[in-house]
Amino acid sequence: MAPLALNEIKGFLCDLDGVLYVGDKPIEGAVAFVEDLQAAKIPCRFLTNTTTRSLDTLFEKVQRLGLPIEKSELVTPPKIAAEYLRRMGQPRCLLIMEDDTKKDLAGIPTDENNPEVIVIGHYGNRWNYDLLNRLFHMIMNGTQLVALHKGRYWQTERGLTLDIGAFVTALEYATGTQATVIGKPSQTFFELALADLGLPAEKVAMIGDDINSDIGGAQRAGLRGILVRTGKYRAELVEQSPVTPDLVIDSIALLKTMLHA
Repeated sequence: MAPLALNEIKGFLCDLDGVLYVGDKPIEGAVAFVEDLQAAKIPCRFLTNTTTRSLDTLFEKVQRLGLPIEKSELVTPPKIAAEYLRRMGQPRCLLIMEDDTKKDLAGIPTDENNPEVIVIGHYGNRWNYDLLNRLFHMIMNGTQLVALHKGRYWQTERGLTLDIGAFVTALEYATGTQATVIGKPSQTFFELALADLGLPAEKVAMIGDDINSDIGGAQRAGLRGILVRTGKYRAELVEQSPVTPDLVIDSIALLKTMLHA
């Protein structure tokens, strides 16, 4: 693939946590970067695998951090999952996720005992053997498994933290089935974001801190991948990955400077 030429990029997909902020602290240059995109009328959609909060709560957070992002520009797994389940005919679901996140799946029928679909999102320290075994038996009896994403870990103010991909993979291994994955690195997730932008993949770059989910997922969908050395970035993890970013920069602040070059 040819070297990345930023002047040929007509739009961006941008990760939130780890790229624009970590925890409750904006990354230096993040607000100015978003403002510059808006001033230049460069379209952007902000993708996240976050399933710890609803779309409304996430929007409140980006507003509180001073990021000038519209709610319509946010693309989240629960939002996409709700549409996916509606297209399935609104099956009975067991929702393994935070109560706030469930708000984005309002109207989807739920069933605690005999669900047709298990939907897994962030569930914190409530994961245990009994829960995994319960889900295992449901899947073995024909229940479908949907994962809001399949991330390995995520960055918090305390460092890297185990993510739900570990539990989804355990259930896949034990049952011999494959989950339907909604969020990054699912190609469908990127395609829906591109459709919202109205741009072809080759004219769009994904900015992320995860070499596999952000950069690898984007490249498989035909986009270019810009890796930032903030958030969950670890040099040793990049070296271990088969994915090669199109561009690696120290932070979103440097990309702002390069756009003006």
